[in-house]
Amino acid sequence: MERLDAFMARATAAYYATRDPFGAAGDFITAPEISQAFGECLGLWCAVVWEQMGRPDPVILAELGPGRGTLMADALRAIAEVAPAFRAALRPHLVEASPRLREAQRARLGADVIWHQEIASLPTGPALILANEFFDALPVRQFVRRGDAWAERFVADGAFLEHPALDAPPLPGAASEGAVQEVSEMSRAVVATLAARPGTALLILDYGPAAGGFGDTLQAMQTHAAADPLAEPGSRDITAHVDFAALAAAAREAGATAHGPLPQGLFLQRLGLATRAAALARARPSQAAAQLSAAQRLLAPEAMGRLFKALAVCDAALPIPPGFES
Repeated sequence: MERLDAFMARATAAYYATRDPFGAAGDFITAPEISQAFGECLGLWCAVVWEQMGRPDPVILAELGPGRGTLMADALRAIAEVAPAFRAALRPHLVEASPRLREAQRARLGADVIWHQEIASLPTGPALILANEFFDALPVRQFVRRGDAWAERFVADGAFLEHPALDAPPLPGAASEGAVQEVSEMSRAVVATLAARPGTALLILDYGPAAGGFGDTLQAMQTHAAADPLAEPGSRDITAHVDFAALAAAAREAGATAHGPLPQGLFLQRLGLATRAAALARARPSQAAAQLSAAQRLLAPEAMGRLFKALAVCDAALPIPPGFES
């Protein structure tokens, strides 16, 4: 028997260590794999924030959980074309624990990258950090309202067990019987650590509610279909919705400024993703329909545009980053 967050951490580590889950042949598709315009827009977002920072040289450009390296490759290509001074100043860093995915990243990006097993080993200094669908994979604890107290969920033999919550964090008092409250202590700790770094801007894109709330959002995907998150640990992708309000609060408590969250569709629209996709469609007529369909998938409220959110965590001395202006 183990606490849910321990089970999730163990299952996720085993899952990513043994497979490449991305794309049509895998278990799910992320935004960088849908359209190159996604990574290009994020790269140019970083270029503008670098200008706001005062053009530090050198500057770290890091990605957390970089998958196959697709986002970073697209970002670096766009940066080299549009902001060559930024490209000369930046040093690419990837935080990736999976040896298999590191090999995929090395094949795509070459040797001009420094890899890290964990966030703590990122060097000090000005930094731009991208986290796309990273926080949803971090472990959560689940608490269930039982009478006038909270019970915590544990996992044993592929099923939930409940035990009295002995060390529960502060939880809302007004909750109906059986209500589930999720808490990701690791997510809050990661944001607090990065928010405390001087001269840092962190951009988070992930799925979840703008404000916290009750609900069991634990889910698993296998071959693009829903699966039992408690069965066969290590064989499927396990995630939970990101509590953006909790991340923003952790950032502010660490002394940083939190901007957003905004719906991803609105954020990407402001960055010009639709315009870039239209340009790609004109340049590649045979792929025009696919380019425009991919952009619509990222932007449309009924697709990824509303469920996914964007949150920026910045050094308090920095101005409002692009896309977050009111």
